[in-house]
Amino acid sequence: MSDTPGTPTASALAPLRNTTFREIWIASIASNFGGLIQAVGAAWLMTSITSSAAMVAMVQASTSLPIMLFSLTSGAIADNFNRRRVMLVAQCFMLTVSVGLTVCAYFGLLTPWLLLSFTFLIGCGIALNNPSWQASVGDIVPRNDISAAVLLNSVGFNLTRSVGPAIGGAIVAAGGAAAAFAVNTCSYLALIFVLLRWRQPDQPSTLPRETLGSAMSAGLRYVAMSPNIEKVLLRSFIFGFSAISILALLPLVARDLLGGGPLTYGVLLGCFGIGAIGGAFLSARLRQRLSAEWIVRMAFLAFALCALSLSFSASLWQAGPSLMVGGAAWVMALSLFNVTVQMSTPRWVVGRALAIYQTATFGGMAVGAWLWGQLAENFGPDRALLISAALLVIGAIVGLKFALPRETTLNLDPLNAWREPALALELKPRSGPILVMVEFIIKEEDTEAFLEAMSERRRVRSRNGARNWTLCRDMENAESWMESYHLPTWVEYRRHNLRTTHADAVVGAKLRALHSGPEGPKVHRMIERPTNWSDAIFATKGVFEMH
Repeated sequence: MSDTPGTPTASALAPLRNTTFREIWIASIASNFGGLIQAVGAAWLMTSITSSAAMVAMVQASTSLPIMLFSLTSGAIADNFNRRRVMLVAQCFMLTVSVGLTVCAYFGLLTPWLLLSFTFLIGCGIALNNPSWQASVGDIVPRNDISAAVLLNSVGFNLTRSVGPAIGGAIVAAGGAAAAFAVNTCSYLALIFVLLRWRQPDQPSTLPRETLGSAMSAGLRYVAMSPNIEKVLLRSFIFGFSAISILALLPLVARDLLGGGPLTYGVLLGCFGIGAIGGAFLSARLRQRLSAEWIVRMAFLAFALCALSLSFSASLWQAGPSLMVGGAAWVMALSLFNVTVQMSTPRWVVGRALAIYQTATFGGMAVGAWLWGQLAENFGPDRALLISAALLVIGAIVGLKFALPRETTLNLDPLNAWREPALALELKPRSGPILVMVEFIIKEEDTEAFLEAMSERRRVRSRNGARNWTLCRDMENAESWMESYHLPTWVEYRRHNLRTTHADAVVGAKLRALHSGPEGPKVHRMIERPTNWSDAIFATKGVFEMH
């Protein structure tokens, strides 16, 4: 299925024609530049204040861990609040933390655990910011440009990675870690300024905002009922877990295998960034000729080659080209994972889907960074890299069983065809539970096609919030079928219908075509009521209204 070439995409630079995207993209380059300088300062400072390889690797883990822990919450926030304001809050929070980190470094107050605490807090800001920004890409640019916009974001980040770490190494060598942290503090200002100027229109809604817990559950449910996204999660976890070995152990490679200092470390990261820029442009060409799955398999194998070469590196001339290959593989795999999630998800839940993808990827990175640090502590960084190379090869083989889906052109825009029915009962938004029954008349010769369509209908219903879905056949009239499902409240029933996309409607059209009754399928909307007085009193407060 996934071995067919990808669909040709729009121009790689097309999103830059959009003023809003272009301004945020340029400001993000400045912010990323500061972030990478800060990362060099933190990693090298840790090698100065402790000799523990595990603690050095934990610098990378401490930034990735919050993204694993809090991304789903951030995704729910991104889908329920103004994304521009969420990004502003995240940027201002990271600015405040960076000020504190700079002050502590300047006065020599940092201990290994205090440094990890600051990098953890910066990771929390990243966790809050990323789902809102990535979900906003689809709001800013047309759907056909999403793939190009994701690649441009990768290019922007890796442009800074190609020179930022080397400059960061020079700054650390000349002015110490405090100087690197101060540069990062200033780098947030441009992006905050652009976000203040951006006037993102509020999306009007006739429904009340989802509670945080309900929104998170809806995101998890949607992903659980989406096999294509589940494959991305598995592959991205494996890639993050195994590939992070190089970035987590790179300070040790620079210090122990190459005998260098912070400038050497910065140059190595720069080589990785240069490779990533090339990988972003190469990915656009490859997607016109190969499927996403083949590109991802190549990325796994290329990264394995990078780890293998690094484990035997004795000079910068060998390590640098190896890291260029690794950088190209890194951006090709992660950008394709991101695009696949965005193209498989409707706008109402895209922030949560991207957050769950980030949880899988950065969760793998956080756990992997810790594990590779432990292995380097006990067996040396060279052997740890050898083990990670073997695991990356296994990750490519996993694609034979769990291949990424090929790019589709499904229309995931809301259908907006549902109209609230006229009711004989007066219901409040929290009234419920609601039982919906849809009656079909299906000829015997159409039964197989009907059951196949209903299998897809069950997935769509459950993904959009339905509970206890069932399909029953009348024992006395074999042509009579009844679909039924529950929603907890009337407002959730309305939300369920308003989530229907054009792609979802195709299934409904198939079922209506198979229905052989004189009129369309009969829909019964029921509200459950208890029969005894004590249950009615309890239910009115706890179930029907749920105040």
